[in-house]
Amino acid sequence: MTTLNSILTGRRSQPHMLIEVLQDVQELYGYLPKEAMSAVAQELGIPLMEVYRVACFYKAFSLKPRGKHVFTVCTGTACHVRGARLLIDQVKGQLNIEPGETTEDGLVTIVNVNCVGACALGPVVIQNGAYCHHMTPGKLRKAIDKTRGKKKKEERAHA
Repeated sequence: MTTLNSILTGRRSQPHMLIEVLQDVQELYGYLPKEAMSAVAQELGIPLMEVYRVACFYKAFSLKPRGKHVFTVCTGTACHVRGARLLIDQVKGQLNIEPGETTEDGLVTIVNVNCVGACALGPVVIQNGAYCHHMTPGKLRKAIDKTRGKKKKEERAHA
């Protein structure tokens, strides 16, 4: 079982490992808790402010818990001209949340980023790490419905 201590083992006093350590911490917790960032700063021998600076700079990191399912909408130039704004509007209308927020049930988080490096495939949505190319509002609605439908089935199974 992975723990914060096991993540830091072998990396102590190695500030150049910061991004890799933060990636592992986020994988462990689903986000970067304050206590974990303090431990990382102390163990790597760098100021806590530097840990926060890196964590806030990269959109891959989150300082608050994310939903079980994360949809990342690319809003870079190529995706923008192909309708990324419509995808954001679809999410806002369907889930009643803004990019960067999580649904009240903790199931879905929507994030928008400036570029995912797949411009020829735009607009692109990354669903739990899987790239979904040439996305449309209708396809996105179905993907979100499918994700949320799984939750409803799970609730019925536990009832």
